[in-house]
Amino acid sequence: MHSHAEASEKFIADAERTDWHDETLWFVRAKRDKASKVLPEWEALREHASQIKDHTLANLGSYLQAFEAKAQANGIKVHWAKDAAEHNAIVHGIIAAQGSQLLVKSKSMLTEECHLNDYLAKNGIEVVDTDLGERIVQFRKEAPSHIVLPAIHLKKEDVGETFHQHLGTPKGNKDPQFLTEAARQHLRGHFLASEVAITGVNFAVAETGEFVVCTNEGNADMGAHLAKVHIACMGIEKIIPKRADLAVFLRLLARSATGQLITTYSSHFHQPRQGQEMHIVLLDNGRTRQLADPKYKNSLKCIRCAACFNTCPVYRRSGGHSYHQPVAGPIGSILAPNIDKKANADLPFASTLCGSCSNVCPVKINIHEQLWFWRQDLMAAGLAPVSKTIGMKLMAFVLANPVLYLLGGSLVRKFAPILNTRLNPWYKQREMPVAPKESFQEWYQKR
Repeated sequence: MHSHAEASEKFIADAERTDWHDETLWFVRAKRDKASKVLPEWEALREHASQIKDHTLANLGSYLQAFEAKAQANGIKVHWAKDAAEHNAIVHGIIAAQGSQLLVKSKSMLTEECHLNDYLAKNGIEVVDTDLGERIVQFRKEAPSHIVLPAIHLKKEDVGETFHQHLGTPKGNKDPQFLTEAARQHLRGHFLASEVAITGVNFAVAETGEFVVCTNEGNADMGAHLAKVHIACMGIEKIIPKRADLAVFLRLLARSATGQLITTYSSHFHQPRQGQEMHIVLLDNGRTRQLADPKYKNSLKCIRCAACFNTCPVYRRSGGHSYHQPVAGPIGSILAPNIDKKANADLPFASTLCGSCSNVCPVKINIHEQLWFWRQDLMAAGLAPVSKTIGMKLMAFVLANPVLYLLGGSLVRKFAPILNTRLNPWYKQREMPVAPKESFQEWYQKR
């Protein structure tokens, strides 16, 4: 596994693609800003959502038990998984009981976290991702690079070539509408043939025992409504107390994610239809450990909007795959070390600590502060990258010696401009990208 720095170096080697990736994500960030400013009560909504999450996390056990009781009363079968291995075994058991070897799955970052696709494939079960972006990266045997825009690292030419190889579309055809229709026709047969559908969960309501899935393509609905068995996979932090709370979170989610007023589909699953099985798997996988630490528990407020991705200057110019984790970006960099400190010790350092992530977070997670906390903890545990450790020790030595400090300052003033201009590939591209002035449709056609 490559470190973030090593993988980033590979990504930025293609300067044109790096610039395009940067500008595209900044365009999404600009849409978020415009959508938020339409609401005079935007900051009040953020504060309200943050307080709801604070209250829920303080009473998480009670709300999870209340949800379980209500969901079971509704006819939903509830399963509990302590880690990824147990989650995957439960899902596999449900599928095996149905006797199915094919299933359709809508976008779910929790199943990516558990590496469910690989697990099921090793057990002879074909998983077809039905979200367009997810299906594209699945064809390419890549992981999603973004939790909302899974294929944002690819241009339409890349998608055209991928579909030519896997769907037989004409070589060189890169028209988004044509490629989308080709994917639609390809996926329709899988929807009709599959008896099992897996979805993620955006919110689960303790008051009613229902769960809500938000999508823009309707693929989750298509899979869940046609299948005999619907399996929903959910992290335990997705619980909210009341249905009325959805009014707060649904207004924040889409605006923060893509600048939309609301997702195209906000589907409520309350009970299985007649003759259908409905299961929900509640996963811990280190979440209770994170909850127990006062420094990091706020990270569990996350509603997976990816606003922090779109604004982060490091993510925009290093790409999602450089984070070597299913959840990349600033939020992923504070979640991943909780799962495996040693393997993810590089990620909290993949940040400028500029605070932009915290500024745009719809539930007011102090992301940049938690990144700093993780740096302290990893340094203290001796798990920081060697280059960082040496650099910090050298800096401490220089700062403790006035003569060396003054000498170093004079050298920096003399040589830094020359080194930046000649050696630093970031120097000439340091200006913040400007969002395109044309409409989204015009801009998208030119991608």
